[in-house]
Amino acid sequence: MSVHELTRAQARQIALRAQLLTAERLDDVVDVVEHLTAVQIDPIAAVAPSADLVLWSRIGSAYDGGDLRACLEDHALLEHQGYLRHPRYLALCRAEMAHWPGEGELRPWQEQIRGWVDANEECRLDILQLLDESGPLTSRELPDTCAVPWGSSGWTNNKNVTRLLDFMVARGEVAVAGRRGRDRTWDLVERVWGPDPLVVPAPEARRERALSRLRALGLARARVAEVPGEPYDVGEIGEPAVVEGVKGQWRVDPDQLDRAFAGRAALLSPFDRLVHDRKRAAELFDFDYQLEMYKPVAKRRWGYYALPILYADRLVGKLDASADRKAGVLWIDAVHEDVPFTRAMTRAVDAEIDDLARWLDLEPQRT
Repeated sequence: MSVHELTRAQARQIALRAQLLTAERLDDVVDVVEHLTAVQIDPIAAVAPSADLVLWSRIGSAYDGGDLRACLEDHALLEHQGYLRHPRYLALCRAEMAHWPGEGELRPWQEQIRGWVDANEECRLDILQLLDESGPLTSRELPDTCAVPWGSSGWTNNKNVTRLLDFMVARGEVAVAGRRGRDRTWDLVERVWGPDPLVVPAPEARRERALSRLRALGLARARVAEVPGEPYDVGEIGEPAVVEGVKGQWRVDPDQLDRAFAGRAALLSPFDRLVHDRKRAAELFDFDYQLEMYKPVAKRRWGYYALPILYADRLVGKLDASADRKAGVLWIDAVHEDVPFTRAMTRAVDAEIDDLARWLDLEPQRT
């Protein structure tokens, strides 16, 4: 198979088409999430919840956060390990769940967590029985009968029920059923996901998940360092490609090659899939970006919750903004230009900021 030679502009356009960030928009929440494969959930909502920002940036102001909540209540979409997922995608995870914490020779950390869960078998069974009898419950309503506490140097130390639920999710026993305020509610997986479908064998399921990931990314590395959550790599799925001026080989979705591109302006969530892989964003877009919410104010370059700014096929800056819902104002603290904005860019970005304010039902004001 020949290697596709791509300019950086072609590579960027492939990535943007795959991420639904062109002039053409979808209008259905379920379709967008299914295509993107994974939409990260994050509780910080300095402007709006991240998942809502991701969907707004694809659908536009016709998007209503109530649509997403309705999809979750009806289980047309599911919350799984910090991401919104389509049920068809999660069906491809069943085989690996059955072999938790892994197949073959286990790593030391896998042995450790399996040993901890085994030591707390009674608590696991207590949780399953209570959920079976009572239906969806928050973690605070579940009994902590763990014989061995969870030890950690971080925030999860002694968070026994929380950690056990995480592992029970990975085993395919329980699932997030919904939300009660900010608290997740848990239930038996079969009541949330529905009855077990025909389980796709693990090798085929892994291939199908990688194929979905490449369709959502357009262009990805075959192998990168392992990251928590949704992987950045796709193995040997797709076709080989090289990008002008970028070292190494990529895998490209052949369906994205030789297609017309019509770009637009967009404001992105800090957790948007387009920028989540910081190395890829730098390689393809020359985009330097970090979340700065945990930095001291004096050390922030772009702001507490800066939104990456897209224009055409370039990431061109960051918007430092915050929503003051009590005052009814979207505060615009700064528009950081990574490249000097032309008049056309300024008009397009300003229009997008105004659209964001209208969607939030806030009045935009510059500080």
